[in-house]
Amino acid sequence: VQLQASGGGLVQAGGSLRLSCVVSGSAFSNFILGWFRQAPGKGREFVAAVSWSGRSIRYADSVKGRFTISRYGEHNTRYLQMSNVEPGDTAVYYCAGRDGSLFYTEDRNYAYWGQGTLVTVSS
Repeated sequence: VQLQASGGGLVQAGGSLRLSCVVSGSAFSNFILGWFRQAPGKGREFVAAVSWSGRSIRYADSVKGRFTISRYGEHNTRYLQMSNVEPGDTAVYYCAGRDGSLFYTEDRNYAYWGQGTLVTVSS
């Protein structure tokens, strides 16, 4: 299974950005796609996750109401729509995947990882 994240960049506080994650090589019958982020000098933090069927979604409290993870998408792509971003959202964002139907917020439970895309929010 391979994941490729893209869409990062520089955005002003209060602005919006959309990240993409393309997944290949999975049967997708039971698959969870998650987004994590890692700020400079900090550990990797859970952001959001969605079941590939689109039935279930989870968000970290820090992004709830501001970020939206897409339930569906063409060409095996899912998106993380970031709105009303804050300087604290600055980080490298990773998409990650795990087989199964259970949601986890710990990165060790995700077997597949994309390469990361940098999001920088200026104040």
